[in-house]
Parts: sequence; structure tokens; C-alpha cells
Amino acid sequence: MRHEQLSELGQQLRVDSVRAAAAAGSGHPTSSMSAADLMAVLMGNHLRYDFEQPDHPGNDHLIFSKGHASPLLYSVYKAAGALRDEEFITFRKRGSRLEGHPTPRLPWVDVATGSLGQGLPYGVGTALSGKRLDHVPYRVWVLCGDSEMAEGSMWEAFEHAGYERLDNLTAIIDVNRLGQRGPTRHEWDLDAYARRIRAFDWHTIEIDGHDIEAIDRAYGEALSTVGRPTAIIARTMKGRGVASVENREGMHGKPLKNADEAIAELGGARNMAVPVLGPPSVTPTRPASEGPLALPRYNTGDSIPSRDAFGEAVAAIGTARGDVVALDGEVGDSTRLEYFHKEHPERYFEFFIAEQQLVAAAVGMQTRGWNPYVATFAAFFTRAYDFIRMASISDADLNLIGSHAGVAIGEDGPSQMGLEDLAAMRAVHGSTVLYPCDANQTAQLTAAMAEESGIRYLRTTRSGTPVIYPPTESFPVGGSKVVRSSDDDRVTLVGAGVTLHEAVEAADRLAQEGIPARVIDLYSLKPVDTETLRAAAEATGRLVTVEDHHPEGGLGDAVLDAFGDGRPVPRMIRLAVRMMPASSTPAEQLSDAGIDADAIVAAARQLVGRG
Repeated sequence: MRHEQLSELGQQLRVDSVRAAAAAGSGHPTSSMSAADLMAVLMGNHLRYDFEQPDHPGNDHLIFSKGHASPLLYSVYKAAGALRDEEFITFRKRGSRLEGHPTPRLPWVDVATGSLGQGLPYGVGTALSGKRLDHVPYRVWVLCGDSEMAEGSMWEAFEHAGYERLDNLTAIIDVNRLGQRGPTRHEWDLDAYARRIRAFDWHTIEIDGHDIEAIDRAYGEALSTVGRPTAIIARTMKGRGVASVENREGMHGKPLKNADEAIAELGGARNMAVPVLGPPSVTPTRPASEGPLALPRYNTGDSIPSRDAFGEAVAAIGTARGDVVALDGEVGDSTRLEYFHKEHPERYFEFFIAEQQLVAAAVGMQTRGWNPYVATFAAFFTRAYDFIRMASISDADLNLIGSHAGVAIGEDGPSQMGLEDLAAMRAVHGSTVLYPCDANQTAQLTAAMAEESGIRYLRTTRSGTPVIYPPTESFPVGGSKVVRSSDDDRVTLVGAGVTLHEAVEAADRLAQEGIPARVIDLYSLKPVDTETLRAAAEATGRLVTVEDHHPEGGLGDAVLDAFGDGRPVPRMIRLAVRMMPASSTPAEQLSDAGIDADAIVAAARQLVGRG
């Protein structure tokens, strides 16, 4: 498109952003107006995208990291002919696909954004997919705000993109000077941004973000830059084109007071249709299956860490499934994800100690149809929790594996102990939470995760635990295993992972005292096996839950959820880690926390009146 047409298109995008916010009575039109020229030139001359085939493998990817500028994104879709005006003005209304911040309810949106600092990390994952997995020439364009440049996750992304030499990635930074409450840290000091970004091996271009010719040249330069990602750092004005809001504080996140006057000042409504360039015809490469799934098999009675079983299982899954990729946070030797690397190095990605980028890259990769397994210590996923939360809004499919969980890790102490992970992962919308107790169960559940949807979390254990199930045993998600039972059971012991073995030992000791106890292996904490728990409560009337986790939100709460429909709750004692642990051996840790066999026996005695 000619530059004068692109200038008119920029005005159209501003007008439509004003219209959308006015119709909704809320939104961020001024943040949209600052970047309108940047998006006009991109869609008019450089973006390659087939809006009728959003899954086309050659399509570029446009990510609005500054998701609050959604009026601008929807205005782009309208100008491309993807949205009709009747739907466009439903912005932010009940039932509309045009939400306040973009989500994949719209087929052209890859990932949900709006929690600032996330779009560029997602873009890194998408760019890696194109470069190292799919081997297709699509471009990833990420519109970033200057306020989110204060987020640490942005700098994890800048560093990793530079390290990987992702020349198919372009960050467009809309430096409009004003954040929500006032000026940003660097205001219009473009060089302050450029110096920092160049230090991470990026090519940088500083421009006037309202100079159509300069914008066009910058995109061309980005496309021709080889071996480095490009950051276009654009000086813009918030509320550009309307005197009452242009470069004025206090206008963030508010519709314009007089939309009709603003539209007139912008030259009136337009209805330009933009012939967006189509994508090239490409065929992504996908490794073929090397044979049927052959999971590792372990002998009952052996002592195997569940983290070892996970590593061997995920390597086998990678052989059977060409769509599986593995992402590590520089702990692959501990989580055992390194076993996958030995078998499938071309599908293994190292993100070092950058957990936000680790999870974000997985989200980006799964948008391209890859099935990621992401492993780090359970405690370290807390750094990436907002990315996990947002991944559920993106309807993303992720396999997360948290190792070294609970006090059972022993001498490393509380900084390394995941004691909140089960609660955090159960709270994620639509999640699946699994906690296996032995090697064969771990292998089976690791494979089952790949077939599930949403966020799937598997908790593994550092030390060896006895193999109690044969390799032929099945473990459906949402199920449990009754390990001990009789018609005379007087109490039910519910555990998972390391505490399941403590519960089995406790049941054997209780039997010697004439107190028959049922033992349930609650390996699926979400969804939980309500039928088995209710049957046990009805049969025994007494429950002891025991977990290597804080009492809030973990196994005990999962058990209570089975009785949340108003039916009577059985007498219950909940054993959990209620103190701040310190360094000691695993056995001492379980004893000090009151979650070992001794504590379970004492709780059971108390419930049956023998304490």
C-alpha cells in the first residue's frame, strides 16, 4: 500500500478504537491510538496472513503483548475483513468474542495476553517452533508496551531470543511515555531501551512511530536482518490525533468523553479494506513415530525414584510420538528430563534458570501443535505461576512436571521444597493434578498426560520408593487405588506419593493392634475419585489424610471436596506439613512434620478411640 493510504489506515484504526471503547463504555483507546500507525504499516505492507485459514502453517504470528490495546487489534481484524462491524461494536459485552483483553476465542489470537510482560516470551516459543521444529519461514511480530519493559520476564525473553539468534522475531515497542498512573521509567529515552536490548544481541532500530515512511523502512530492515532478532523502538504519543487526550496523563483505560468529536477530529469514520498479503505455501516437518509406545517396566519390590521413572517414560513417549518436545530449566539432570535429551536432542530445549520464559516458550510451542513436557523443581514453578494461570485462559495444553517436592527431599531445606504446588496447580482452571507413588504408576501417568487437555501437573519424588504395582496396572486420570481393604475396616488412610507408603506401613501396624484400616492411593488429586472416597467414608466413618504439603489446598482439601455436595462429612484428621522445615534427613523430615507412619497410627488410634 502507498504511504498516504497507510496514513489513512492508521487514522481508521484510531477511529475504530475510539468507537469500540465508546460502545463498551470502557477500554483502552488511548493506548491503541499510539500504536495505530505501527499496525497500519505492518498489516498493509508486511504481515503475511490468511484470515480465512488461521491454522495455515505459513501464517505470520501477531501477538499483542500490550493486550489492553485490544481495540486496536480488533480494528486490525475489522480492516482485514475478518470482523463485521456488527460484531466489532460488541466489544466487552456479554457473550462477545471481543473480550477486554485478547483470548483465543478469536481464531486469529494465538495466546491470551493482558498480564503484561508475557507476549514477548510467548513469541520466543513461537519463533523457536518455526526455526527449530517446523522449519518454516513465518515471522513473529510482537507489539510491546513501554510500561511492560519493567517486567523481568521481558528480559528473560530478550536474552533467550538473542542467545537463540531468532531472526524471525521482531519486537515492536510502543514508547508512548505514559503508563497507567503517570510517566514510564524511561519516558521517551529510546536509547535507554536500545542500549539494554542491544546488550542481549538484538538488532535495534529507533524511529518516530508516527512517520509512515520510517516505519515501513524499519520493518523492511527487520525482515532483512539475519542472525539476530530485531527490536523496533518507536516514539509515539498516547491518544495520538485527539488534542483532549494526546500525551496527557490520567487518560489511561478510559473511553474518550466525547467520542463523536474525537472521531470528527480524526477525520471521520472510514471503511478501508486491507488486502493483507497471503502466506507462502509451506509444509512443516514433524518427526515420524519410531514405533509403538514401550514404557519402562519395573519389578515390584524394587526401590525407584519416581523422577527416574518419569525421565525414562518421557523418553519413550518421545520415541512413540513425534509431536512431543521437552523444555528444561537447567535441572534436567535432577528432574531426569535429560533422558529425553539423550534420545531426542533435536526436540529438547534448554532455558536455563528462567522459569517464566521456560513456561512461556511451552505455551508458544503448543500453539503450533507441539506437545510440551516442562520440568523443573516443584518449588520453582511458583516463579512462573502467572504464566501458568494465563496459559489456562489461552486454553493451552501443557505437561508440567514438578520434582523434588515436599519435605521428603531432606537436607536441602525449605527453599527447595515444593510445599504449595498441589494447591497452586489445583487452583488453575481446568487443570489435572497427579501425584504417583511408584515407578510403574509414574510411567503410566506420564503417558496419560499427553492425551489430556489443559494444564496437566505431575509431582515426582527425589528419593526411591518401593514399587508396589505391576507394570500391567492401569491408572486412569480421575481414579484412585484401594491398596488395603476388608469388610471390617474401621478407618481409612488416604495418601499419595511418599505418604502412601507411610500409610501402608501404618495400616500393617494397626492390623497388628486389631484395627483394620483401608488404604487409598489418591494419585489423582484433580479430578478426584469422589466415588471411592465416599464409599470408604460410608464403610469406615473415619478418615486420616496425610500429605507432604502444607494443609491448605492439597490432598486433604481434595478429599473434602468429595463431600462438598451437602452429604455428611466423616470424622477426619488431616496430617500435613504445618511447620517450617529445616535441614535433616528425609525420614527425620517426615517425622518432624508429623506425616510418617507413627503419626498416622496415632491419628487412627485417636479416631477409633484407642489413643
